[in-house]
Order: sequence, then structure tokens, then C-alpha cells
Amino acid sequence: PHNPMAQLKLLGMAAAFDRAAKDATELQWSGTELFNVLLQAEADYRSERKVKGLIKAARFPLKSRLEDYDFAAKRSLTKTDIKDLASLEWLRQGRPVLLVGQTGVGKSFLARAIGMHACLAGHSALFWSVTQWLEELALARSAGTYLQWREKLTRPSVLVLDNFGSRKLTSMEAQDLCEILDARTGEKSTVFTTQLPLSHWSEVLGDPVISDAIRDRLDHIAMKFEIKGESYRAVLARQLGKRTNTEERS
Repeated sequence: PHNPMAQLKLLGMAAAFDRAAKDATELQWSGTELFNVLLQAEADYRSERKVKGLIKAARFPLKSRLEDYDFAAKRSLTKTDIKDLASLEWLRQGRPVLLVGQTGVGKSFLARAIGMHACLAGHSALFWSVTQWLEELALARSAGTYLQWREKLTRPSVLVLDNFGSRKLTSMEAQDLCEILDARTGEKSTVFTTQLPLSHWSEVLGDPVISDAIRDRLDHIAMKFEIKGESYRAVLARQLGKRTNTEERS
């Protein structure tokens, strides 16, 4: 037999119905109580489905969570810093986030984690390495679809550009970045991971005028986190070395 709830696409309600009806009989719920339970099941189902869709659309290369941030590693970030990022107040205020530090200190992990955290709170996100961004930009320019492509980068609440400064931008690429930052106003944030402090961005932005414009857009409103500490890769290598030495002696 056709399930009317399924026909109406009330899939969360349909999945919960048998258990809820059993509980209603055993616990002598009123019709209103049963309806409220089914309504909540539908709301939970839709919320979970929305979050799954947001995470898939964000294109995170790996899934990371703020709860998994390793405070045991000797890093300059404090629990207060992580709490500030987890609050998403920076997103509500439309503030960019700069995660600055040497290779291996966890910048990309943190960028993925705050993007994922935003998705779990119902916000859209998009994660791109700067290399991916430049490749897509070149394709959009050659295909004559630049405006549609720029709109794609304007829409998400959180846009992560990972490993900024890994290659020098041409004047046109720098101008495109400036336009994207200008278009991403309101409750939207652009998150950069980079080895370069903002004062050194002129080294990789091809045009000094555009460089000043970009730095000006970020300097006064961005949340800046300078992450210092030993590389995760160095720590892992040392741990592996200790394990190997122990195995050789045993």
C-alpha cells in the first residue's frame, strides 16, 4: 500500500511513524503529542539532509572538526581562539579570517574545521586551494563564463582559499580576487590560509595598486591568527622514528 506520508515527501515522518505509533499506544499519548513527535522527526530529517548537502557542496578534501583540534600540540592558538571561531560571530559580522603560519602547523585543518562547523550550523561553504581557484578562473575566462563563475564564489557564506601565496598572481588575477572580496558583503566571510603575513602580500599580488586595495579590505576588519609551533609532520616523523627504533631493539 502507498504510504501517504511518503507520497507527500514527509520521509522523516514516515520513517518514524511505526516507532512513534507504538510509543503512543504504550505511553497513552494524545493525538497532539503523537503529531508533535512526528513533526519533530520530519524537522530533524530535513535538517540532517540539508547539512549533508551543504557539506557535499563545500568540496572539503578531508573532513575536520573543531572538537578534534589538538591542544596537546604546542601551538600558539588558545582555547579562547577556538571558542571565538566556533561562535561563528565573525561570520555574522562578515569578517574575513586569516590563518597565517608555516607549513604543517594545521592551517588547512583549521580552515576545513571552521568551514565544516559553519555547514553544521546551516551555512553554505566552499573550499578551494588557490591552485584550484586559479585553474577554474582560467577556464572561466577562456569559456566566457567569468561572471557566472564569480557568482558561484559570491554565494557561499564561507569561502576558503587554502594556501594563498603559493604562487604569484598576475594583475588580472589580483583584480579578480579584489572583485570577489567586494562582492562578498553582508553575512559572508572569506577564509585564507597562508604562510605570508598580510604585510607581505604585495610580494604575490601582481599590481601594487590592487595589492593595496586588497590589503585595505582585509587589514582593518579581518580576524588574524598567527599560528606558531612545530610542524605536525615533524612531530609525526619523530614519533615514527621512535617506533622504528623501539621495534629494531625488540
